[in-house]
Amino acid sequence: MLILLWGLPGDSPLAAVQKELQNLGIPHVLLNQREILETEVKLSVGEKITGEICTPTHKIDLSAVTGVYLRPHDSFRLPEIIEAGPDSYAWQHASAVDNALLSWVEMTPALVLNRLSAMAANNSKPYQLQQICKFGFQVPDTLVTTTPNAVHEFWQDNGSVIYKSVSSTRSKVSQLRPEHTERLANVVSCPTQFQQYIPGRDYRVHVVGGDVFTCAISSAADDYRYAGVANAPEIFSCRLPEDIENKCRAMAAEMELSLAGIDLRETPEGEWYCFEVNPSPGFTYYQQETNQPISNAIARLLASLKVKSQKSKVKSKIL
Repeated sequence: MLILLWGLPGDSPLAAVQKELQNLGIPHVLLNQREILETEVKLSVGEKITGEICTPTHKIDLSAVTGVYLRPHDSFRLPEIIEAGPDSYAWQHASAVDNALLSWVEMTPALVLNRLSAMAANNSKPYQLQQICKFGFQVPDTLVTTTPNAVHEFWQDNGSVIYKSVSSTRSKVSQLRPEHTERLANVVSCPTQFQQYIPGRDYRVHVVGGDVFTCAISSAADDYRYAGVANAPEIFSCRLPEDIENKCRAMAAEMELSLAGIDLRETPEGEWYCFEVNPSPGFTYYQQETNQPISNAIARLLASLKVKSQKSKVKSKIL
């Protein structure tokens, strides 16, 4: 057994999972993306895929890897790669290493959290919403446009509207307000996603294999992630209704996501909306607030071990 972690040492979810693997005594190795210029990847593809990764500190036999946790950043944004430029050896080498590893994770029989092919749907929020509908969740009315008049009509039809990124790039969710009217002309240069505003309570659901960890969030902000210290959200552990929990499991499994962060909202009328399924969730924010053992569950999933009971030390609240 060998677990491969790929990303930057300062990445919080990656560090949390590595710590759990260390505590559990599970063999693992961190493929440090900052060492990409000193990293070599050799692959051989036949009836089986074999190969090795050589770094300044490790020689990794890929056939020995049984689990992979992916948290790589864009190698082209590393300072030394940016400085070298697109025509440099450094740029070409980084590209070759990334491409080789991303190809390998698609073909390896190891458990991968998560393969890029499974994560791809998150690159288009409207496409992912179509997938979400299949599992019985409500989704907000959505408009993606470069036409200001279309925004005005959508706004008039829905009353309250929010706007956010169309892609997987993280953005701040904000309500559209009268003072934004003059800026609507800017959409002609940038396709923008507008959605019907849905009132209610937010829930963040982390699915780890067959286990579900749910946080309820109370916040007056448009986007609780950016509420600020003065208006910090209240986050606590809770349990979803059984049918909603099962829908979350089924949705993650159908999307081939062994690890997923699902954003839900329950309306005052008891309707459940799903806004997004994040295939590489930054779960540590929620874990720190609730003591839910999410990183431990991920480590155990990678090692095919049973997940411990969630009862001890978890901050919970009756809804």
